[in-house]
Amino acid sequence: MIKIVIDTNILISAALSPAGNPAKILAAIAASEDIELVYSAGILDEYRRVLAYPRLSIDEEKQSRTIGLVKGFGVLVEPSTSTVPLPDESDRIFYDTAKTSGATLITGNAKHFPAEPFIVSPADFVANLLDAQAKGVVNGNVE
Repeated sequence: MIKIVIDTNILISAALSPAGNPAKILAAIAASEDIELVYSAGILDEYRRVLAYPRLSIDEEKQSRTIGLVKGFGVLVEPSTSTVPLPDESDRIFYDTAKTSGATLITGNAKHFPAEPFIVSPADFVANLLDAQAKGVVNGNVE
């Protein structure tokens, strides 16, 4: 099982561009029992708030479907709060949720986080996931 936390920029990119890597990640969450989306109440609040930004022009139905995907395929956790320095405190909820749950944090803004192996770009995650699936290996186990 691969546990993941997705930064808000990944969710928004998936909603706005159905052909990009972020959309592939959301599709993989919905299609695979090998990927577990992890989120916290704070992350869900952030998703709702940003999806509703008028400048993004994401209609209410798409907002609802996107939040429904998170709640339907995700696992709600209560993260521990870390003290690691971050350039933007609003990113702490993503870092702490991933760290607490042993998940990979997928973000388009890696510079906002410390250089740690569990923090990856959407392109790297998709490439590694597709490579693991092609080999029939997910999280070190042969399927």
